[in-house]
Amino acid sequence: MILNYLWIAFFLIAFLVGLARLIFLQDYEVFPAILQSTFDMSKTGFELSLYLTGVMSLWLGIMKIGEAGGIVRVFSRLIGPFFTRLFPEIPRDHPAIGSMIMNFSANMLGLDNAATPLGLKTMKEMQELNPQKDTASDAQIMFLVLNTSGLSIIPLTILIDRSVIGAENPTDVFIPIMIATFFSTIVGLIAVSLYQRINLLDKVIMAYLGGLTAFMAGIIYYFSSIPQEQIASISNVASSLLIYGVIISFIALAVIKKVNVYETFIDGAKEGFEIAIKIIPYLIAILVAIGVFRASGSLDYIIRGIEAVVNFFGFNSEFVEALPTALMKPLSGSAARGMN
Repeated sequence: MILNYLWIAFFLIAFLVGLARLIFLQDYEVFPAILQSTFDMSKTGFELSLYLTGVMSLWLGIMKIGEAGGIVRVFSRLIGPFFTRLFPEIPRDHPAIGSMIMNFSANMLGLDNAATPLGLKTMKEMQELNPQKDTASDAQIMFLVLNTSGLSIIPLTILIDRSVIGAENPTDVFIPIMIATFFSTIVGLIAVSLYQRINLLDKVIMAYLGGLTAFMAGIIYYFSSIPQEQIASISNVASSLLIYGVIISFIALAVIKKVNVYETFIDGAKEGFEIAIKIIPYLIAILVAIGVFRASGSLDYIIRGIEAVVNFFGFNSEFVEALPTALMKPLSGSAARGMN
């Protein structure tokens, strides 16, 4: 219901702001720009959907192989004690556990293109356990918060983007990103746990969080001790090797269990295609709404207002220009990258 009101508000506010600009500023280009944005964003949404369909078919096919090979049981033994406390609604050996771990792994390695289909698959599997189909379950809320916080060990795509746009030192944001995403994840975890009354002082939770903190500290120490020009190459090799290693391990487990790997992949890819088709209308709807809101100048006025408030209190307002990208990121990583 909230999304319904928000979607309507985008169009109404865009119309009112456009009308004000036409009447008071004699801006005769504002409504042609608004109309053009509907076509442009529809095209962008469809192009993103085509790309997402291919990526989702690939990764859900890979996950299907892993499930057939018993990878969910392996993950359950490793992470099960921790996840059963954070996600008590999800059975320990449920496929959502494997998809969730793969999603978090892809996010930590900065591979958001791989993380997106795995995240959608996780939500779909959680929805099957949700008794109230029209309301997000506690498990879905916790997963969404942890996924959005974006804990990143190797922010590969950001380093590549900075290199492409000619940053003098593309890797100088490496450690700040690790620290920022670590604390955003911890804060998100604490906030949702307090709301859902999850006992964070549980010995198992404390042990896993302590281990994660020590691991992050070790990674930060290692990368702070090597020359910055080596960080990008090491990150690239490490993330690619780890993800491809996971694919090979899934295939190997399936072969050991005498699974028809090819047919299993095809079955998973079909599921990915079906999910992608279902989300295309939603993606286009939200992108078009944001497009008209931005084309009308409404978003610029909001950004300028926030910038004025930040400057009034004497803070650095450079981050304000990045807010549109930050708002787009939860909806589409590719669209957010296009706004950079």
